[in-house]
Amino acid sequence: MTSKHPLVNRVAIVIGAIVLTAIVSMASTLAVSNSIEGNATAINQAGALRMGAYELVAVSAAEASQARPPVQEQLANYQRQLQGSAIMQAIPRTDDHPLVRQHQNVSNIWQTQLKPAIERHRPGVPVTSGMLATVEDYIIEVNQLVKMLEERTEARIDLLHMIQIISMVFSILIIVALFVDLKNRVIRPLRKLIDIAVAVGDKDFSRKASLRGSDELARLGSAFDQMTDELAMTYHELESKARQKTEELETSHAALQAMHSASRGLFANHDLCSGAIPMLQELERLLGIGPIRLYLHDKHSDEPVEAVTTATDQRPFYCRDHHCNACLVTPEALDELPVASNDGRRLLLPIRIPGQLLGTLEVWYPASKALSATSRRLLETLTDQLATAIYLENQITEEQQMTLAEERTVIARELHDSLAQSLSYLKMQVARLRRLNIEGEQKAVHEDILNELSTGLNSAYRQLRELLATFRLKLDTPDLATALTKTIDEFSVRLGKPVEFEYNLPPQTLSPNEEIHTLQIVREGLANAVKHADATDIRVEILFESPQVCARVLDNGKGLPGESQPVNHYGLIIMEDRATTLGGQLRVHNRDEGGVEVALTFIPKSRNMISTETSSA
Repeated sequence: MTSKHPLVNRVAIVIGAIVLTAIVSMASTLAVSNSIEGNATAINQAGALRMGAYELVAVSAAEASQARPPVQEQLANYQRQLQGSAIMQAIPRTDDHPLVRQHQNVSNIWQTQLKPAIERHRPGVPVTSGMLATVEDYIIEVNQLVKMLEERTEARIDLLHMIQIISMVFSILIIVALFVDLKNRVIRPLRKLIDIAVAVGDKDFSRKASLRGSDELARLGSAFDQMTDELAMTYHELESKARQKTEELETSHAALQAMHSASRGLFANHDLCSGAIPMLQELERLLGIGPIRLYLHDKHSDEPVEAVTTATDQRPFYCRDHHCNACLVTPEALDELPVASNDGRRLLLPIRIPGQLLGTLEVWYPASKALSATSRRLLETLTDQLATAIYLENQITEEQQMTLAEERTVIARELHDSLAQSLSYLKMQVARLRRLNIEGEQKAVHEDILNELSTGLNSAYRQLRELLATFRLKLDTPDLATALTKTIDEFSVRLGKPVEFEYNLPPQTLSPNEEIHTLQIVREGLANAVKHADATDIRVEILFESPQVCARVLDNGKGLPGESQPVNHYGLIIMEDRATTLGGQLRVHNRDEGGVEVALTFIPKSRNMISTETSSA
C-alpha cells in the first residue's frame, strides 16, 4: 500500500537511521568501556606482583625480626594479591583464552615453584642462584601477563575508536544522502514552486512545475500546475468580464449622456415625437436593440394608442409633419430588425407614476443576445424620464384648460352684465315705440323700421345667448373625444335620434385652445343642423389626415339658400373667425346628395406638434 506521505517517511527513515546509528554507537561504546573498566587497576596490580616477588625473596633471606610480619603472612597477602578482584575481573571467563592460560601459568609457577622455594629458604641465608632463576622465570611470566592485559585493553580501545569512526562515517553518509535527497526532492521543487508563484504574481501562467513522483511536493506541483491552468482560465474570464463591464459602463455612460441631452428637448418642447425619437434611436445604436415603440394609456380608453415608433416602413397615422422622415426605413431594413417575425424578443416596460399607468414602452431585441442588467436599468431610467415628461404634459394641459375656461367664464359674465342688459333695454324701448300711435303717411315707414329693429335685436339677442353658452363651455372631461361624445348625446336628444360619430385623433394631438375651438365649431354646426336645416340625419367626423385635422358636420337638411349665409345669422361668421384663429379653413357648402357639410381643416400648431417648417430629411 502506497504511503500518503512519502516525503515525510523518507525524512523519518533518515532521522531514524541517524538515531539508530547513534544508539548503536553509544551502546557499543558503553559495552566496550564496560569491558575495559578496571583494566588499569589490574595492570597496576599485575605489575606490583613483580616487586612483591622480589620483596618476598628479600624477606625470606633476611634475619628474623620482631618488627616485620612473618613470611607466611606475607605469602598469604601475596597470594590474595595474585588472586585479586581487579585482576580476576580483567581476565575473561572462558577457559581457552590466552590471558586465562597465562594467569594460570603465573599461578602455577607461584604455587609450585616460587612459593615452596620461599617457604623452604631459611632466614638469614643468602639467596641461591636457583631461587633467583625461579624468581626470574616467575617475573617473565608476570610481565607476559601484564603485557597481555595491556594489549587486551589497547585492543578494546582501538575497537572503541573504530566503532566511533564507523558511526561517524555512517552518520556523515546518511546526512550527505539526506542533503542530496533534500536538494533533489525538496529544494529544487520548492524553487520551481516559488518561481511559479512569482510568475503568477506577474500574471504569467505559462510556467509549469512538471514534478515526477508521488511525494507531497510532486502532488503539490501537480496542484500548482492545475492551479495555474485554472488561474489562467479564470484570469482570461475576468479580463473578458472586465472588458465587457467596461464596455457596458461606457455604453451606459453614453446612453445616460444621450438621455440627459435629449431630456432638455423633451421637457422644453413638450413633444414626445421630436424629443423621444432621437434619444430612442441613439439608445438602440448603443445597446444593440430596437425597434422601440411607445404606447400611451388612457383610463377612459380600452386600448393603448401608439404614440412613438423608431422604425416603420409606412408613415404612422399619428404623424404630424410629412417633412419629417426620422422613423421611416426601407422594408428591407425593417425585415432585418429583431421583431416577432425575425426571431426577436419583446420587453414591455410600464411608464407609470404612483397610482397611475401612463403608457408602455415596447422594446425589441435579438433573441441571440440577451438583454443585460445594465441595459434593463437604462431602459427603466428611460421609462421614469418619459413618465415625468408625460405627467408634466398632462398637468400643463389641464392647467391650460382650466385657465382658458376661467378666462371665457369671465368674458361670458362681462357680456351678460353689459351687452345682454343693453340689448334687453333696447328691446324694451322698441316695445315702447310700438305702443305709440303714430298716424299719417309715415306710419308704414315707422312700422318697417320697428320690425327691422325688433328682428335685429331678437337675432342679436339669440346670437348673444349662443355666444354666452359657447363661452361658458369648458372641457371638464378627460379629453376632446369624451367632450364630443357628451355633445353628440346632447344633440341626439334634441334631434330625436342618434347622431353618427366617428373619431380617430391620436392622444395629445390638439392643445386645450384648439380642442375648445374645434368643439365650439362642431356645436355650432350641430346647432345649425338641428334648428335651421330641419335635418333628420346628422353625422360628425373628427379625423386625423396627417398632418391635418379634419372636423366635419354633415346633415340631410334643406341646405343653404343660394350658397349664402342667412340674414341676421352670425354663427357662420363666428365659426370662420375660429377657423382663422386655428390657422385653418372653414368650408360650408351644400352637398350633392342634399343637406349641408361644414368642414374644418387645420394643421395643429400647439406646443405638442412638430414644426411644419422642418426641412426634409
